[in-house]
This record gives sequence, C-alpha cells and structure tokens, in this order.
Amino acid sequence: MTKASEPAWLRHARKLVGTREAAGPANSPTIMGWAKALGTKVLGMIYNADSVPWCGLFVAECMRAAALPSAPIAVRAKAWAAWGANLSADKLAPGAVLVFERPGGGHVGFYVGEDATCYHVLGGNQGDRVSIMRLEKSRCVARRWPKGVAVVGGPVRMLLTAGVPVSRDEA
Repeated sequence: MTKASEPAWLRHARKLVGTREAAGPANSPTIMGWAKALGTKVLGMIYNADSVPWCGLFVAECMRAAALPSAPIAVRAKAWAAWGANLSADKLAPGAVLVFERPGGGHVGFYVGEDATCYHVLGGNQGDRVSIMRLEKSRCVARRWPKGVAVVGGPVRMLLTAGVPVSRDEA
C-alpha cells in the first residue's frame, strides 16, 4: 500500500508527526487548536492544557480532518474501544484504530505495521509528541475501523525495528 492509498485520517496523522506539547505550564497552540475545533461536545470535557493526556484528542482530530465521527468522550482513550466496527488482528490495515491498556488508563493510536511482538503505532502523546512507537501486542484491547468505510489493504509486516522504541507508558 502506498501512502497515497492510505485512508485520509492516516495521511492527516502522518502530517502531524513531530507535533509536541509545550514544556512546563505553556500549551502547544496546535494541540489546543485541535481541542477548540473539536469542542466539548466531541471531547466530553473542557480541554484546557496539553498536559492532560491527548492521544484521544489526536485520533479525534484526524477523524475530524477526514469528516468521520469520533468516539463519544473522544479524549478518553478507552472510549475508542467501542467506536466504529471491530477488526480482527488478521484483518488489520494501516489506519486501524488500536486501543491499549497502560498503567493508569489507556492509549489509542493508528496501526501502521507490526513485527512479531509489537504493533507499530502512529499516535499522539507518545513521548509528549506525535510519533511512531512500538507497543506490545499483548497490551492491545481493541482493534477498530470506521463503520461504513471499506478496509483497504491488510497487515503490514515490519522487518526492521532498530531505532523504533518499545513504549511502556504513553502518558
């Protein structure tokens, strides 16, 4: 699958790689702009600081850019576990929404590939930025796809994992 044939939400996500939250008490105008554009109805809360976990906000922003609905209370990572349609592990394709367990909560991001033990996930709030990291498959609690949208492609096997860290806690 070429990048041009990837779903619109994943193409948008790729454009945001490198976006960082601001250090200290400051806030990233980009991240805060996503929150403002989405609003409290979509996010389920008043989002007023990029120090609040923002992986769900990132996924919601990418879905908004593709004119697709978000999970209810989109800022909560685990809310994405009931969003869209279930997708089995053998039917994953780039852009699938993956939901993970983590200490103190959950994490959500987009499938871009996998190796024997980890999914390669493009997500927000991974090291306080939008990045691609490896997350252990055993932590994955849901694999989802937008309802009514055809799944294009299939699993992507990543043979080279050097330099792609395994994340242990995305908060």
